[in-house]
Amino acid sequence: MITINPILITGCAGFIGYHLTERLLCAGYSVIGIDILNDYYDVNLKKARLQLLQAHTSFTFHNIALEDRTSMEQLFDQNTFSVVINLAAQAGVRYSLENPYAYIDSNIVGFINILEACRHHKIEHLIYASSSSVYGANRKMPFAVADAVDHPVSLYAATKKANELMAHTYSHLYGLPTTGLRFFTVYGPWGRPDMAYFLFAKAILSGTPIQIFNHGNMKRDFTYIDDIVEGIVRLIPKPPKANLQWDALNPIAGSSYAPYKVYNIGNNSPVKLLDFISILEEKLGVEAIKEFLPMQPGDVEETFADVSELMHDVGFQPSTPLEVGLANFVEWYRDYYKV
Repeated sequence: MITINPILITGCAGFIGYHLTERLLCAGYSVIGIDILNDYYDVNLKKARLQLLQAHTSFTFHNIALEDRTSMEQLFDQNTFSVVINLAAQAGVRYSLENPYAYIDSNIVGFINILEACRHHKIEHLIYASSSSVYGANRKMPFAVADAVDHPVSLYAATKKANELMAHTYSHLYGLPTTGLRFFTVYGPWGRPDMAYFLFAKAILSGTPIQIFNHGNMKRDFTYIDDIVEGIVRLIPKPPKANLQWDALNPIAGSSYAPYKVYNIGNNSPVKLLDFISILEEKLGVEAIKEFLPMQPGDVEETFADVSELMHDVGFQPSTPLEVGLANFVEWYRDYYKV
């Protein structure tokens, strides 16, 4: 049983990080959050999220980059954590084509700093963000954690697969319990402005065309932020244990003889992109001007999460219909941007 000291959440001013931190603070937890507040997207949005978190007396913030080894070591030396939730990363598939070094710095160098700190400070559970993008060129649906993920189609995906491999190494060598979460197309209020649904809303309301790639022949397992947060919260007190049935002669990905686990966390119900846009148009009350374009490099046609293991282990059950989730997003968007 984990003794809950202050929980460390990296990327606390990010989309998922903000919602998770808010949920835990409201539930009575003490949270220490770190974030670098970089300008990958609108810094003011990150600051607005952070301001809401700082209204809680049980929240402490540090402006620290994961790749800053000295500052990370000092943070762990000066605090006692039982649980670390690493949500900080350089996100985005398309940006990885333009600025690959940002992904190595944050997602690889930063993650080894997390692992080393967790190792030396005897962290009881490290939960970290992976991504559905690790499935890359796979076409078997739904994507299952037992599937091999050896063919990434973007550097972002490759860094997330590397995180899973690095985590397993530390679970094996040092007995560090690690849980990786492959997020599937998370959406909702306070979301990331670089995500398609956010860009669509902005374009539709301004009367400019929305860009629809692969001529609309895309499916995504859109997952509402509250469902994502619920899954993470349920996992916090359940660090993985060694799988005694794991067979080295017939190894199954996603589990191990070490205290290591990887889960899909998604809606388990892919939606056609054009159907998604239709619902968004309805909630906005405006019809989109559509520009159909070819597939972009690094993108995939479909994502579909098999969440059976997460359902079995913690009772995870995504429950937010797309119509409800998008209505909540549109209400927030209009209020925040005054449109």
